[in-house]
Amino acid sequence: MAGTGEALEVWIDQDLCTGDGICAQYAPDVFELDIDGLAYVKGEDDELRQQPGETAPVPLTLLQDVVDSAKECPGDCIHVRRVSDGVEVYGPDAE
Repeated sequence: MAGTGEALEVWIDQDLCTGDGICAQYAPDVFELDIDGLAYVKGEDDELRQQPGETAPVPLTLLQDVVDSAKECPGDCIHVRRVSDGVEVYGPDAE
């Protein structure tokens, strides 16, 4: 499990995204559905990160919402990893 206070980042694999929108319901400050019907992460500037594999920081205050999004995602496409070493801590590839 990730230690509290550790810098985390999140990204979405759009190839697996079902467009269900659960992530945007759980954490609307981090995820948003675009006009293509797929979910994307939002940066601190509130802009969507639309390049494949592009990440956004996970605010500590929203960590539980982001983790719940990853757990409930029907596409299993939300990845949360530590910034320090790139290890996935939540999501389909979490150790």
